[in-house]
Amino acid sequence: MSTQLSRRHVLTGSLAGALALTLAACGSGSSTDSASGVKGVTVKDGVATITIGATPQPHVTILQWVQDNLAQEAGLNLDIKEINDYQTPNSSLADGSLAANFYQTPNFLEVQEEEKKYDFTSIAEVHIEPLGVYTKKGYQDLSSLPQDAKVILNSDPANFARGLRLLADNGVIELDPAAKVPADTDVTSNPRNLTFTPIEGSLLVTSLPDADIAVINGNYAIDGGLVPSKDAIALEKGEGSPYANLLVVRTEDKDNEHLKKLAELLGSDRLREYIKTTWTDGSVIPAF
Repeated sequence: MSTQLSRRHVLTGSLAGALALTLAACGSGSSTDSASGVKGVTVKDGVATITIGATPQPHVTILQWVQDNLAQEAGLNLDIKEINDYQTPNSSLADGSLAANFYQTPNFLEVQEEEKKYDFTSIAEVHIEPLGVYTKKGYQDLSSLPQDAKVILNSDPANFARGLRLLADNGVIELDPAAKVPADTDVTSNPRNLTFTPIEGSLLVTSLPDADIAVINGNYAIDGGLVPSKDAIALEKGEGSPYANLLVVRTEDKDNEHLKKLAELLGSDRLREYIKTTWTDGSVIPAF
C-alpha cells in the first residue's frame, strides 16, 4: 500500500514499552506540540501527525486507506500503531502514548472506563463487525449442539457478555435480564449444560479446534481467515447494532481540530463506499 506503510508499526510482546521507546526517541517535548496541545499529535509544516493505535483487521486496513487516500488533503498524517490485544490501546491512550485509538465498541469502552477509571470520549462511529459463532465440529447450527458442549469466548468482560447475549438471542441459554454486563453466573437457563471458557481474544481462532463452538469477534475472525457471513453458524445482526467500532480520544482532547478532522474522514462518504466495496461479504459494514 505505497510507501506510507513504513509509518505503520506492529506492536507485539512488550507493547507499552515499544510505545514508550518510540516517544523517547523523539525527544522529551515531542508528544505535546505547541500548535496542537495534545499528547500524540505533532504539527510540522502545517501537517498534523496523529499517533493512533488500532487492532489489525479491519481497523488498521481502514486507517491505512484513510492515510493513503484522504489524510494528505486534510492536512493530516497518521502514525498507525498496530496492536494485537484489547488492553494496550486504552492504557496507551491514557498515558499519552497515543492521541486516539480505533478498536472498541461502546459496551467495551463503558466497562473499561468503569474498571480503569479512564476519561475517554468517542468522536466517531465507524463500522460494525458482527460477532459470530464458529465451529470445527461440523454442527450446522446451534440447535445441533450436544450436551456438555464446550464454548470458548473472549475473556474481556464486555465481549464475554456480548457473546453470552448472542447465544441467548439464539435460544441456547437464558440470561438474567437485570445483568448489565452478564457473566456466566448470570445464566439462568442452560439446558445443554454448556461450559463457558474465557480466553484471550487473539487466541480464539487457533483454539477453535479444541472447543465445540467459539464466539469470535469479527476482527479476529477475519485475521484468522474466517468469513463471518459464510463460516459462522450464528451471527449478530449488523444494521442497527449497538456495537459500532469507535474512534476514541481523551475527553480533554475531544474538541481538538486535528482529531475532529480525523473523525470527519472516518465518517466520510468516500470511506463508506470503500468499506462497502471492500467487504462485500458483509463482515464489515459502515456504522454511519
